[in-house]
Amino acid sequence: MIKKTYKLTQIEKVAQQIVGQATSKTLCFYASMGAGKTTLIKAILQELGATDTGHSPTFGIVNEYHDQNGELLAYHFDFYRLEDEMEALDMGLDDYLNKDVWIFIEWPEKISSFLPDDATEIRIEIIGQETRHLDIGR
Repeated sequence: MIKKTYKLTQIEKVAQQIVGQATSKTLCFYASMGAGKTTLIKAILQELGATDTGHSPTFGIVNEYHDQNGELLAYHFDFYRLEDEMEALDMGLDDYLNKDVWIFIEWPEKISSFLPDDATEIRIEIIGQETRHLDIGR
């Protein structure tokens, strides 16, 4: 497990470390509203070379991102508005999880029954207005 306290100005460095040390391409982000899940995912997408800057898929539930060659790079899910985890299956979650791309999941506790066993858990805690604590593990 990696534990790190960081300032929001250091987010690019944190993204580099996550990409370099993740044990899985499926990253589950656990944090309260406003803790910086989407901000960190944007930095990870930038580190991976995504052509889009990234934004929260709160209303659409899933966004997809591509690399410079147009190849599929990542899916970004936001399950905050999900009322029943079966909705995730109805939208084809299994198909998404079976692709060899990065998968970022905000509010993974909403679909806990369907998370891959090897998913990397990223827990973000607000320490101050510009400071966060990060735990990365399984």
